[in-house]
Amino acid sequence: MALPDRLVQAGVELLEEDGLADLTLRAIARRTGVSHGAPRRYFPTHDALLAAIAATGLQDLAARLKTTEGPPEEQLVAAAKNYLEFAAERPGMFDLIFRHDLLAGAGGNLRATSLPLFQNFVDLVARIHPDDAGLRATALWTNIHGLATLRATNALELLGTTDLEPIIRYVVHSHVH
Repeated sequence: MALPDRLVQAGVELLEEDGLADLTLRAIARRTGVSHGAPRRYFPTHDALLAAIAATGLQDLAARLKTTEGPPEEQLVAAAKNYLEFAAERPGMFDLIFRHDLLAGAGGNLRATSLPLFQNFVDLVARIHPDDAGLRATALWTNIHGLATLRATNALELLGTTDLEPIIRYVVHSHVH
């Protein structure tokens, strides 16, 4: 495996193990077995390496969000469940891919990967409400993202909520009807 790919893989592993706060160039270089200056030959900034790491997570999320069977509302429910599963299974990556403050201008053309994720929601909502699909999809996405964030911080448990299925169905239904 080429060194840039090894650096990205090491970054993914460290992100999953330790979270975003501890994801440094030195830690990635140490994990890869190269000098701390070696990553700069391929990634001119720390943010550029973070963008390459985030791109792998966005690819995984995109694959999980692809739903092709059933009525649009059921596809939205499935996509929401998959979104929440991704956030629960890969919390470090979930944090990173939505840190637009870190990744803006970092390279990797992340918008080319992230914007189609949202567009999938818009397209499904448009099959039910073509006139205001963008607004409804935005409200739906923010609601789902909020659920993912509340779940990650154990706030939903404090409310006695462990079964997200009824909440997901309610959220989707409320935004498409």
